[in-house]
Formats: sequence, C-alpha cells, structure tokens
Amino acid sequence: MAKKHKSTTTKRFGPRYGITGKEKVARIEAEMRKLHKCPYCAQEKVRRLVMGVWECKKCLAKFTGKAYTTVKQKGELI
Repeated sequence: MAKKHKSTTTKRFGPRYGITGKEKVARIEAEMRKLHKCPYCAQEKVRRLVMGVWECKKCLAKFTGKAYTTVKQKGELI
C-alpha cells in the first residue's frame, strides 16, 4: 500500500513539484507560522510581520531574525 503524505498547506501546488519538495515547503511554513519565543521578555508571543522582521505581541519589540524563524535550530538542515 502506498505511503500517505501530509501536505496541508501545499495543496495549492496540485500535482506539480513532487512530494519531497512539497513536504519541505510544508515544514518551513509550519515553522514560520507558529509562535516563537521573544528574546526580550521570554514569552512565546512573537509573530512574523514580513520576511526577516518579527514582533512580540506582549512587549511590542520589533527585531530582525531569519526569514522563516527567529533563530537557527541546532541540527537544522533547511
């Protein structure tokens, strides 16, 4: 039986680009959309405004980071 793949945000691509590429995009988008930890107040209230610009909803601090996450995770491949 074939493996089932989870590609929730990548359905917009349809049958194009292959499952591996779509799974990578899905992982990146999930990481981008989750709440991150603020480096100033240590609360998990940071959201992405635009590419590389992040804002904490608690202390209203705006700062720059990576394009899809605030900091690089240990052992990160992408």
